[in-house]
Amino acid sequence: MNARTDVPSRGRLLATWVRGAWSRYTSLLILVVIVAASSFFIPHFLSWINIIGLGLSISMVGMVACSMLLCLASGGFDLSVESVVAFSGVLAAVVINSSGSVLGGVLAGILAGGLVGAVNGTIVSYLSLNPLITTLAVMQIVRGLGFLVSQGSAVGVNNTGFFALGAGRFLSIPNPIWITVLLMGLFAFLLTRTSFGRNTRAIGGNETAARLKGIAVNRTKMIVYIVQGLIAGLAGVVLASRMTSGQPNTSQGFSMDVISACVLGGVSLSGGVGTLSGTIIGVLIMGSVQNAMNLLNIPTFYQYILRGFILLLAVLLDQFKRKSR
Repeated sequence: MNARTDVPSRGRLLATWVRGAWSRYTSLLILVVIVAASSFFIPHFLSWINIIGLGLSISMVGMVACSMLLCLASGGFDLSVESVVAFSGVLAAVVINSSGSVLGGVLAGILAGGLVGAVNGTIVSYLSLNPLITTLAVMQIVRGLGFLVSQGSAVGVNNTGFFALGAGRFLSIPNPIWITVLLMGLFAFLLTRTSFGRNTRAIGGNETAARLKGIAVNRTKMIVYIVQGLIAGLAGVVLASRMTSGQPNTSQGFSMDVISACVLGGVSLSGGVGTLSGTIIGVLIMGSVQNAMNLLNIPTFYQYILRGFILLLAVLLDQFKRKSR
């Protein structure tokens, strides 16, 4: 009798283990398949030059994905990052040209992003407006500010010292890659080793329970959006340095790339779930697919279609994992 009852229990344990493994390692399996297929069918995919190019191409998404992870894990959403990237780059260029100070321009761009994040955080946290609608509206406002500051055209920078941030190298590796790696290390520490990271996920998991536990929900959300704005501002400054100019119309669709990467990496759109390691995998998936399409000379309009399917896949995976949990 014990043997009979033990068989179903083992079956249930096996099924539970399989579901858990699928939920944890789906993104990693997808990445392995993409890299294996690309290296087999595309010449020079794993060459050092292409790997560096891939790292440089995903650096912007990687930077902002770190803070977007916090935003999504807290139950929030931020579509305004793409406009912040453009606006911060333009503002940095304008300040550098007018003052001659590279440091002043860099700080102006980053702090402008933080100010936008503070506006988002105030509206979402203290006025209780929907974060999707709020950040969509702010995205439009900030995009318009970018065009106003730049007078509708690109703002070139003449100070070559500014270019080192985005075009310089250390140990033969471009600076944007190093900045992304440093940010990933910082946010890994915040998520796993600080009460702020734990509180962020607790709020996304159950905001009411988080309040009952004594967590300062509104203040934590405010900090999350400010951090999101600061990182987006930094990304905008780095991008302007790479392009040697501030471009008011750049980064359109960037927020969808960042959110897709996070969700592909296991970050839940409903909040409460997300790891930096998963987010890194999601960023690599997005970058590897984009890199493979470029190497295969796939036309841009087909790339838009495939990126849309990737976003849909990410949402479907998130829904499946929520049901499994």
